[in-house]
Amino acid sequence: MSYVQLKQRLDAGDVIVLDGGTGTELERRGVPMSPEAWCGPATLGNAELLTQIHLDYIKAGSDVITANTFASSRLMLTDAGFGDRVEEINRIAVEAALRARDLAPAGRNIAVAGSLSHMVPVAEGTAVVDPKKTPPLNQISDAFFELANVLKSSGVDHIMLEMMYEPTRIPLALEAALSTGLPVWFGMSARRTADGKVVSFHAFDDLPIDEITRFIPKQGVDVVGVMHTGAELISECLATIRKTFDGPLSAYPDSGYFEMPDWQFVDLIEPARLESFYRQWMNEGVQLIGGCCGLTVEHIDAAQRVRLNQ
Repeated sequence: MSYVQLKQRLDAGDVIVLDGGTGTELERRGVPMSPEAWCGPATLGNAELLTQIHLDYIKAGSDVITANTFASSRLMLTDAGFGDRVEEINRIAVEAALRARDLAPAGRNIAVAGSLSHMVPVAEGTAVVDPKKTPPLNQISDAFFELANVLKSSGVDHIMLEMMYEPTRIPLALEAALSTGLPVWFGMSARRTADGKVVSFHAFDDLPIDEITRFIPKQGVDVVGVMHTGAELISECLATIRKTFDGPLSAYPDSGYFEMPDWQFVDLIEPARLESFYRQWMNEGVQLIGGCCGLTVEHIDAAQRVRLNQ
């Protein structure tokens, strides 16, 4: 699918189905994760499996598939010993997604997104950033620009900023993505505090959601939404986004939890229950539905059922 076609569908009010988890699906299918970089290095040696994962999501109904580049910036790959293979790893990931698009059933028009997160090294056995391994902001910015340019030159249709939750890194990721001239989508993440408040995913500060939505530019971002967030938290975040953004909204939750380097496939939301959330979010104006970490082809089947029965 050319991005023009996708944008036309969004402008017409159509519902678009995204894919589910990519890195976690590699792990679920038996690929070991890197202790330093999670799913980024897993692209090496698994291009065919990545293509099959993308194809499985396409067959389930996905209109958009996302290359396995979430954890593939230099910030993550260097500690894992792959700092000299940043371009190679990301090109292989994008090429695997492009092959899946080429192999899609006749009549299917598929967009390929490049994921760009602001992930930095995480302490082993946790989901918490390791401050001792967090580079200075100028190095972080350079890594984001490097990845954004590799994604563009490799042929993605648009860039998905994913897990935007940290105020010092968000502007750097946003600037890098916008510099490519490609369409940009902005995905934020949230968590619930011990006293029940819904706040930014940030582990060290309980930041209100509007502290994150203030970074959404007036122009240049086509879609804004909530991802890598428990389904029960998404509606509250969407309401905050809608105060400042009137374009298409997206919602693609996670399920389970992360302990570096492995996703814990525990208490995963049932596809039938997720269907009820999809309907709720669509009633709240969401046009793009799918899944993030821990969610599978069966969950994308559920998204497709909801779309077809809307």
